[in-house]
Amino acid sequence: MTTAYTWVASPTHEYEDHPERPERLTELETRLSQFKIEKLDATPATRDEIALVHAPRMIEAVDLACASGGGIIDYAPTFVNPSSFEDALLASGGTLGCARAVWAGAASDAFAIVRPPGHHAEPNRAMGFCLFNNIAIAARDLLERGAERVLVVDYDAHHGNGTQAAFWDDERLAYLSTHQWGIYPGTGSMNDAPHAKERIVNVPLPAHAGDACFEQISSQVIAPMVKSFQPDMLLVSAGFDAHWDDPITMLGVSSAGFYGISKYLVELAREVCEGKIVFVLEGGYSPRNVANGASAVFAALTGVPFAEVDDASPHDEPDLTKMIEAIRAWHGWK
Repeated sequence: MTTAYTWVASPTHEYEDHPERPERLTELETRLSQFKIEKLDATPATRDEIALVHAPRMIEAVDLACASGGGIIDYAPTFVNPSSFEDALLASGGTLGCARAVWAGAASDAFAIVRPPGHHAEPNRAMGFCLFNNIAIAARDLLERGAERVLVVDYDAHHGNGTQAAFWDDERLAYLSTHQWGIYPGTGSMNDAPHAKERIVNVPLPAHAGDACFEQISSQVIAPMVKSFQPDMLLVSAGFDAHWDDPITMLGVSSAGFYGISKYLVELAREVCEGKIVFVLEGGYSPRNVANGASAVFAALTGVPFAEVDDASPHDEPDLTKMIEAIRAWHGWK
């Protein structure tokens, strides 16, 4: 088996001067030949598959907004145009294709490179540049296919409020998010979900938290959660806006840091769920950072040596010791 990927660039899903644009993927496309990976054809998700997470009236509202010519649909700002409904169905379908291939044993692991992204989209509304929640839809589809537990790790710089909302009352689904505190969408405090300790885990980070901080989080928060929950499959919301020079955020991860966290997750998946892991593209608004970050993910998946990039953060990192101690205490991890 080999590493699989889907490619959904959605070149017509664009809005003038918007950061979530087709050009996000232009530098990455030239890198793919470096890796021994198999491209899967992406097919659009059906409305019934989207409805695994989203209310039918919400799906219809997105369709109607696109059919009416599009425009800005929330303050993020989130946009749609006449092609966006079909583009969003294809992004969700590309994610489903990767997850199903890994679950069925047709691929060892996978990376769904898709846009529009999904982790902000809630069951009843599109928001935060996201129309349908690609990764949450894939998680629920895996439950339909026999998985008993699925865990999502989200290292996008923004909190995935939509994924958290979709998983809120389902004990078969777990969610862990690292995100910059105090930015959009304003959710993701440590104690957001007191009813779901050890299952919904939020790690709100100060500005400039970077590679060293993520090493601490990996060993002291992510590892105990994954080992406690024992998922049948691990899904990863890969947001490369956690890079220190992303144009709209202020975390401190470098390309080497993305390789470190991705490799750690791949190794955890091999330990806990027979290597079943799928990465799904979320944010990242510098084409160079997306290319470097995605290349780091593919290196982690395929075992190809990571081509070091000299882009270490120039900022000092904060001390997370007390915050991590508080998170571990909140969730009862000794």
